[in-house]
Amino acid sequence: MKGRPRILFVGNFLIRHWGNGRTGIDMRLAAAATRLDCPVLTFSERDIARFLAPLGFMRSLGAKMMCKRLVRTVRNFRPDVVFISHCDYIDNGTLDAMRAAAPGVKLVHINCDPVETDHCCAQIARRTDSCDAIFVTTAGEKLKSWTTGRNVVGFYPNPSDPAFETEDNSLKTDFAYDLFFAGRPALADQRKALLDALMPRLDPSVRLGFFGMGRPLVIGRAYEEAIAASKMGLSINRFENWKWYASDRITHLMGNGVLTFQYDGNAMQDFFTEAETVYFHTAEELAEKVAWYNAHDAARRQVAAAGRAKYHALFDARRVLKYMVETVRGEASSEPYEWAKEVYR
Repeated sequence: MKGRPRILFVGNFLIRHWGNGRTGIDMRLAAAATRLDCPVLTFSERDIARFLAPLGFMRSLGAKMMCKRLVRTVRNFRPDVVFISHCDYIDNGTLDAMRAAAPGVKLVHINCDPVETDHCCAQIARRTDSCDAIFVTTAGEKLKSWTTGRNVVGFYPNPSDPAFETEDNSLKTDFAYDLFFAGRPALADQRKALLDALMPRLDPSVRLGFFGMGRPLVIGRAYEEAIAASKMGLSINRFENWKWYASDRITHLMGNGVLTFQYDGNAMQDFFTEAETVYFHTAEELAEKVAWYNAHDAARRQVAAAGRAKYHALFDARRVLKYMVETVRGEASSEPYEWAKEVYR
């Protein structure tokens, strides 16, 4: 990455959660930009729109005022690159005004949702003509459908950062939970069927730290504490069989040294071997592997440690950010990125 580009991150920085949540990708990328000595500014779209809304609930007016503040922010900060997350309150006319306010700026849409959902696809399609680049956490032929001849569309991995993934559970032997999972239920959710098939197959001695999906959910610090107290974890997704797709749960687990079980149909073998994570195909196989690693702690610790080291080496947020900045600016790659083949123009 040439120089120290000025970078503005427009996303959801969870101000209104009042400290009850800091798991977002936006925060990790902003931290990475700071670690790379880049001038950085953040703009929390949803929070500012709500704060500006008259009487606190007239969101359409709040969104209009927020968009004006965003253009003012761009005019004042004059970024070289702007990363725009889902940001449904921001219309493309605002993006045009941002270009006028900072000539030469590169606009990048990043999306971490599964591309099987109509909402995610609509979010991405909306930005194809207004952004210079689009990056999603799914790879494959689907990405080609969003190219216009004027933009670049590519994959980016869920980034890790040492200020967020602070634990190393591979060094621990005392846990409150043997197996962890947390997730919010959603329509067409394949996770529920897997969990329903898994539960009766698990040995009753396995201590479950399962949150959400019909059970009380943990967020914020309680979520971090639950991960810190877990020996093993499930990285399962609403939709499987999409190349390289995983929710950011995989970062929270592998990045913290939790032995991670993941479905074998997402081609994550391109990044992680069976010495670094545990793959499964069926609920029966998953139950068997959970039982084995629960009884063989030295093996659990070895695989978890290797997975943690590999995750931080490959998907460090600084590498992920450098890749996206270099790609949108048309620069030569400063290092070989293992996922760089998944980019289309």
